[in-house]
Amino acid sequence: MQVSEIQSGSWRHLASQYLALTKPRIVMLAAFCALIGMLLAADSFVPWQVLVFGVVGISLLAGAGFAFNCLIERGIDARMARTRARPMARGEVPLGGAIMFASVLGVAGAALLYRYVNPLTMWLTLATFVGYSLVYTVVLKPATPQNIVIGGASGAMPPLLGWAAVANEVSAQALVLFLIVFVWTPPHFWALALYRVEDYRKSGLPMLPVTHGAEFTRLSVFLYTLLLVATTLLPYMIRMSGLFYLACALVLGAMFLLYAFRLWRAYSDLLARKTFGFSIFYLAALFGALLIDHYLG
Repeated sequence: MQVSEIQSGSWRHLASQYLALTKPRIVMLAAFCALIGMLLAADSFVPWQVLVFGVVGISLLAGAGFAFNCLIERGIDARMARTRARPMARGEVPLGGAIMFASVLGVAGAALLYRYVNPLTMWLTLATFVGYSLVYTVVLKPATPQNIVIGGASGAMPPLLGWAAVANEVSAQALVLFLIVFVWTPPHFWALALYRVEDYRKSGLPMLPVTHGAEFTRLSVFLYTLLLVATTLLPYMIRMSGLFYLACALVLGAMFLLYAFRLWRAYSDLLARKTFGFSIFYLAALFGALLIDHYLG
C-alpha cells in the first residue's frame, strides 16, 4: 500500500470520528422536527432560503452541542458499554481539536441563522445549545434523577425553532409542538435507561432506575405516557389540526400506552428495547400525521 493511500485512509478515519462527535442520527431527528415546525408554520410554501439555511443552521448548532457533550462526558462514556466506542471516550479525537470543531460548527450555525433566517431563531437556537451542552450536561445530569425531565426542554426545542424560522415569533402552536416533545422525552429515555441500568450504575449518574429502582421507573414511564397521549390532543383542541391527525394521535397513543402498560406490569429487557424503538417511530409518525393533516386542511 502506498503512503498516499495510508494517509487518505487516516484522514477518512479522522473525519469519520469528528462526524461521530455530532451524533448524526440524533441531529437528523432534530432536523426532521425543525422541518416539521417550518412546514406547519407556513400557509403554503416555506421560502427556500429559510428552509435550507434554517435546517442547516439548526443542525450545525445541534451538532456543536452534541460534540461538547461528548467532550464533557468522555470519562463517563468510557465507563459505559453503550458509549465507550465514542471518539472522545477512546481518545480518537484530541481535546483541542474537539473544542475547535464544536466552536466552528456553533459559530457557522449561528451566522447562517442570523444572516439568512432571523435573529429570533438564532438566539433561541443558541439558548438551546447552552441549555443542552452546559445546563443539562454539566449541571443537571450529574445532580438529579429528574435530569431527563428538566433537560428535556432543550431536546424539545427543534419544532419550535422551525416554527420561529418561518413565523419569526413563538406562538401557541409552536409551544404545543414543544410540549409534545417535552412530555415524550421521559418515557422515551427511561425505557432505554431500564435495560441499560447497570451501565448507568457504573457511570455514577443518578438516573431514575438507579436512584429509585426499576418498579418506580416503569410506573413513571406509564404515567408520563398517559400525560403524553393527553398532550397530543392539544393540536386538535386549539384547532391547529383536524380529524385525520386526531385519529392518528389516538391510534398511536393507544399503541404507546400498550407498550408502557406491559413494561410496567410484565417487564423484560426485550420489551424495554422494543418500547424505546417504538417511541422513536411514534414521534416521527405523530408529526408526520400532523403535517399531512395540515396540508389536507
